[in-house]
Amino acid sequence: MWRYPRILAHRGGGTLAPENTFAGLKRGMDFGFRAVEFDVMLARDGVPVVMHDPYLGRTVSGAGHVFDYDALELARMDAGSWHGADYRGEPVPLFVEFAQYCKAHGIWMNIEIKPARGFDRETGDTVARITRALFADDIASGALARVPLLSSFSLAALDAARAAAPDLPRACLMSELPPGWEPLARSVEAVAIHTNHTHLSPELAQVVRDAGFGLFCYTVNDPVRARELLGWGVEAFCTDRVDLIGPDFGIA
Repeated sequence: MWRYPRILAHRGGGTLAPENTFAGLKRGMDFGFRAVEFDVMLARDGVPVVMHDPYLGRTVSGAGHVFDYDALELARMDAGSWHGADYRGEPVPLFVEFAQYCKAHGIWMNIEIKPARGFDRETGDTVARITRALFADDIASGALARVPLLSSFSLAALDAARAAAPDLPRACLMSELPPGWEPLARSVEAVAIHTNHTHLSPELAQVVRDAGFGLFCYTVNDPVRARELLGWGVEAFCTDRVDLIGPDFGIA
């Protein structure tokens, strides 16, 4: 079952700041969030960076694929101007620095592994090894509630993460739960299912819970819908509307 924070800031600051940036983290913190979901992929040199899209142009100025550039080249690119002039020059974060910042500020992390096509296992292995090294002391002391949760749509990435760092928890991302979802989740020893709330029903939520998995939804931006999902037994979710749905939402 779910033993982590219940409400997570989606990609840092939701819609209030550039996604997957330090500015986004700080904006989420302004609203009291100490739990975040963000995305990690590998640059050309195998160094992980915090980005959602596998290509440039939407949130990062430039053209081409993330894998066309080394990490330090990406880190010099502008990941903020698309959101507003106040964020011009906001850099693409390196994963290690981003995770260290979160740890130093007590921000729990749901790290989504987003491999480029053909790099599933390499990405899962790299992210897991780095995360485990950063949290080795917490793992050794049994402070597992502080240890990040690794999630991915890629079973191959999760399997590689399991092999590299079996003591890190993993979650299966599935927009819709397909037939045979449970054996797939158990094949990577997942502790939770992360699914699109628009495809969820009370009956399916109960099935997931009865199977012993934690149940997390993305991305819930309406407080009325959030209350409904919690009533169904959804244990946690991420939100873009950190200004409407706070970290203590739903707690009596």
